[in-house]
Amino acid sequence: MLIEQRLARRTARPAVIGLGYVGLPLAIEFAKAGFTVHGIDVDEKKVAALKRGRSYVGDVPSKDVAAMVKAGRFIPTTDFRVLAKADTINICVPTPLNKTKDPDVSYIVAAAEQVARHLKKGQLVILESTTYPGTTDELILPLLTARGGRVGKDFFLAFSPERVDPGNANFQTRNIPKVVGGVTPRCTEVACALYRQTLETVVPVSGTRVAEMVKLLENTFRSVNIGLANETALLCERLGIDVWEVIDAAATKPFGFMPFYPGPGLGGHCIPIDPFYLSWKAKLSGFEARFIELAGQVNGHMPEHVVRRVVEALNKNSRAVKGSRILVLGVAYKADIDDTRESPSLDIIELLEEMGAKVDYADPFVPRIDFAGRVRRAVKLTKATISRYDCAVVATAHAGFDYDLLLAHVRAVVDTRNALKGRKSPKIVRL
Repeated sequence: MLIEQRLARRTARPAVIGLGYVGLPLAIEFAKAGFTVHGIDVDEKKVAALKRGRSYVGDVPSKDVAAMVKAGRFIPTTDFRVLAKADTINICVPTPLNKTKDPDVSYIVAAAEQVARHLKKGQLVILESTTYPGTTDELILPLLTARGGRVGKDFFLAFSPERVDPGNANFQTRNIPKVVGGVTPRCTEVACALYRQTLETVVPVSGTRVAEMVKLLENTFRSVNIGLANETALLCERLGIDVWEVIDAAATKPFGFMPFYPGPGLGGHCIPIDPFYLSWKAKLSGFEARFIELAGQVNGHMPEHVVRRVVEALNKNSRAVKGSRILVLGVAYKADIDDTRESPSLDIIELLEEMGAKVDYADPFVPRIDFAGRVRRAVKLTKATISRYDCAVVATAHAGFDYDLLLAHVRAVVDTRNALKGRKSPKIVRL
């Protein structure tokens, strides 16, 4: 029986390697569609939580995990030997940068080695981890063909970029269009057949390199435009112009303009990292991606600019940074989620502490965080607590923050997100 027929009948067995923000939602969607899914992760604590029906990913309700585990359609494990039972394998592992800002594909290689060890005839393997163009062909394919199998005949290999946007209430795994590119046309067909059983829209492209480039273009587009917004904010500050008013007015144009907003820096796994994957590959090809790298530099220096604004806010009250008490509102990288990956708030905290400030944070989504050598716990925003601080920094505009209470009782506030839009007070220092 062809794999497409087994997929249509839900008798094929998917496996997902990596049960984080990408892999867990995908595995649960497969299970909800009627498949029996093996979810594999090397983190024993995560697997134990999932077996108890507890989700650690905000976009995946625990009730969904519990229901799929109880029904026997989602089987979390740390044992890679289950890959031998799988008909399809999705690799959803991290792709960070190393200390020199070069791609670290060690997680991809480790996962692919496990797949190669258990590869069987007719299996479909799909890489979803964001990476540079050529990864699927250059790294994974040789590992899978080392045993003599022929791609497109004995096994199928494709790339499909993850497009997860944590906290997005309108677009999640099921209804975000899925780009798919296979090593061969037959690989593309089989990979599309898998996703069409679960996801609303599948977009086939001509090959893996195109699919890999799609994700990098999407996030580099955002990085470059946010970089432009940040540089415009710096220029407007020099010129004494309200950048937020400028952007709002420009956004009234019904064509030729798309609003992007300045902020304290880039966060999350994708936008701060993906452009470096692209520029790294460009250098290997003898091409200098100057525009992309410049945007990265502008965005990367925004936490330092925020600290300078804090210094200015304190100076207005005749206070030095050293010894001042500062409250950072929000350590998640964006509003109303608990994800702190690459959060600029953490850079701001470290920079202020290096200058001698005493820094606390408030975040209803992140009650505790371990970084810079110690565990920190969130402060609750009350009249009494706010009054203790010389300055507050709105780094993440969570909807649950009481900004009027903050403004009433803090001595100064640096607003990096325009959270205090419409409010006028000499206490406010805007980005």
